[in-house]
Amino acid sequence: MKLFIIGIGLIGGSMAKDLRKLFADIEILGIDSNPDHIKQAIKLGLIDAEGTMDKLIEADRVIVSVPVKIAIQLVSQILDKINQNTLVWDVGSTKNILCKALESHPRRDQFLAAHPIAGTEFSGPNAAIEGLFEGKPQILCETEKTRPDLLAWAEETFSKMGMYLRMMKPKSHDKHMAYVSHLSHVSSFMLGKTVLEIENDEQNIFDLAGSGFESTVRLAKSSPDMWTPIFEQNKKYLTESLNAYIENLNQFKQAIETDDFKSLYEQMKNTNQLTQILNGIKIK
Repeated sequence: MKLFIIGIGLIGGSMAKDLRKLFADIEILGIDSNPDHIKQAIKLGLIDAEGTMDKLIEADRVIVSVPVKIAIQLVSQILDKINQNTLVWDVGSTKNILCKALESHPRRDQFLAAHPIAGTEFSGPNAAIEGLFEGKPQILCETEKTRPDLLAWAEETFSKMGMYLRMMKPKSHDKHMAYVSHLSHVSSFMLGKTVLEIENDEQNIFDLAGSGFESTVRLAKSSPDMWTPIFEQNKKYLTESLNAYIENLNQFKQAIETDDFKSLYEQMKNTNQLTQILNGIKIK
């Protein structure tokens, strides 16, 4: 099997690691706008060699792991170049705009809109982790538009990689990602920005920031090149989630100003149920 990975970073590189373990006869070629990423990926054994777009006709499978703004044009160009049995899938964090852009492409049935809910705040080939997707959800959108034999291969392969599958409509995917994932990144970036603005002594940040601050701003280490287009594409649902978040922050501030600490206690106690949800425990 000849696999092309376009964008050799955390997700693309981690998929390369897992797929190499699954398929003994696999040959992995990488395409990346950063020449250093290609060199690193070869050195790390993530890919066997650099690939080129004009060789996509030889590809059996293509993974597109690039910023979502680039993916809109790139996936269409890839579909133009592949053979009739190639499967192409992306790993982007927004789906609605991409799926709309591809809905009339003559090879739409060779594309699968996918989003593995896995990752870290790090980027580049060195960030790739074997087993990153174990136990993680793989969101698949518009599976009815992907050719059944290619879809069956993808579902079986993702399952072998340790992922469990969830089917969602593109709009629903983007809406819920805004609430659960994208808002978290905004919160992390803005907390980091606020601390940098009001705490002038860097030594104080280093000495006094405990594990709570570190874990909360972890996502602020994420790549702006990746996240700015995500926020742009999902601005409708992200704005909705930000409005709700800002309202809660204002209520929290007002409770402090009016010494309503009983209300704060109840709000925090109710929020503790997140622990059960994140541990997979159903709340009645």
